[in-house]
Amino acid sequence: MTDNRALSEQAKDRLADVVRLQPTKNKELQDQWGMESGSEVHQYLEDELKDYYYRDDNSLIRATAEAADLVDVEPGVEGDGDDEDGVPSVIRVPTLESQVFQVVAGPEERSESVVSVLNKVREAFDVDPPVEDVRQALQSLRRKGVVEVRYRTVPTFRLAAPREEIDVEVTDS
Repeated sequence: MTDNRALSEQAKDRLADVVRLQPTKNKELQDQWGMESGSEVHQYLEDELKDYYYRDDNSLIRATAEAADLVDVEPGVEGDGDDEDGVPSVIRVPTLESQVFQVVAGPEERSESVVSVLNKVREAFDVDPPVEDVRQALQSLRRKGVVEVRYRTVPTFRLAAPREEIDVEVTDS
C-alpha cells in the first residue's frame, strides 16, 4: 500500500470525494473536480489514488475501507446489500439529491419522468434547478440503490424502498 504521507492535500481531498460519492463514475468525479474528461479522471485515479479505489461488478468507482479510514469521511452509502432488498439504510447526498429523494414517486406509485420530478422539486422547494441536474441526481440516487428506473416511452423513476426506511444526510450546506 502507498504510504498515506505520500498523498498530497489535493489527493486526500479528492479521495474524500470518492469515499463520499461512492458508488460513483468518472463523469460525477469529472464534474466534482472540474476536469475536462472522464479519461482525465481515470488517469488521476490511476496515478494518485490507485491503492485506495476499485471498480465494482458494475464498473462503478468505490473506495477501499482503508481510504475511508484515511480521510475520515463517511461513505455515501451504508447498509448496501445488507438486507434482503439490497437497499441502503443511509445515504449521504448533496441538497438537490435530497430534494429529489423527497419528491420522487414512492415504491408503490407509478414511476415518473425527469421533468415530472423537476416540477415537483420546483413546487416543493421554490428552486429552479436545470433539468440535467435533476437527471444527474436521479441517476446518482439510482447508483446508490434507492431509486429504480422503469423504461416506458422515456425512462421513469421511483423509490426502490419506502422513504422512511432510508435516512438521508445532506453533505453540503
